[in-house]
Amino acid sequence: MNYLEFEKPLAEIEGKATELRAMARNNPEMDVEKEAEALDRKAEQMLTDLYKGLTPWRKCQVARHPDRPHCQDYIDALFTEFTPLAGDRNFADDHAIMGGLARLNDRPVVVIGQEKGSDTKSRIERNFGMARPEGYRKAIRLMELADRFNLPVVTIVDTPGAYPGKGAEERGQAEAIARSTEKCLQVGVPVVSVIVGEGGSGGAVALATADKVLMLEHSVYSVITPEGCASILWKDSEKMREAAEAMRLTAQDLLKLDVIDQIIPEPRGGAQRDREAAIAAVGKALSATLDKVAGKSRDELIAMRRRKFLDMGRKGLAA
Repeated sequence: MNYLEFEKPLAEIEGKATELRAMARNNPEMDVEKEAEALDRKAEQMLTDLYKGLTPWRKCQVARHPDRPHCQDYIDALFTEFTPLAGDRNFADDHAIMGGLARLNDRPVVVIGQEKGSDTKSRIERNFGMARPEGYRKAIRLMELADRFNLPVVTIVDTPGAYPGKGAEERGQAEAIARSTEKCLQVGVPVVSVIVGEGGSGGAVALATADKVLMLEHSVYSVITPEGCASILWKDSEKMREAAEAMRLTAQDLLKLDVIDQIIPEPRGGAQRDREAAIAAVGKALSATLDKVAGKSRDELIAMRRRKFLDMGRKGLAA
């Protein structure tokens, strides 16, 4: 288990319980189970208390936890008959965005998601989930395919933002993001998005402009990272805690502002503590949401989506 900075007291208690049990295994005459169980109970209570009132900055840390399930994990666990489709038919295949045809509870869908990678090699290959223009153009191609064959689109969002490199800008990063966002609004099939970790900047909006946007309880969704915001506003990236508070980037704030439609509860201690339960909760929410939007005509879906985004922000920040 990788512990976050604010979890260090919890790490000490759980570490002591593990040490006691290790000593007992080496010396069968030792009876430490009562002491270990007491430490377990103390750790459970501390875990509950820590996650009961997470600050926005701590939610950012949890959303970035390396042990949280990523797009590949959700596809492997929830979707059957997944057939990956690669390339944008123009420049290259961007491994930061994966997608293809699949079935969700025997419902044929097109699934598209951002994959960060799970170890050093895969993170470099996936560019830490930061897509280049060809990644968004691949997403556009897959959405057009879904529209042609009347298949719902499911997007899994987990990115710190689109890749800001020189080559990406030369190949039209901003235009590709705008076209992907436009395509989300234009397709005449249901589009459901779930933010499972970081929903960063236009890189996230390009896939999350959906009929229904779901968020895991401890995920975040914002126009920029707190560090980036602090660097711009205060010229000091160390003010990221203040920036996170001001940006209203938590699922709870965004639900109040009608930016998202549903919060998916996470297991105690976050999705990284019980990956299977978190993945199952996402699968259940996706299926229920697709059931709600199924059966609507093309014109109804496009009009509903248009109204949803035009209405966004009417409540104001006082909400």
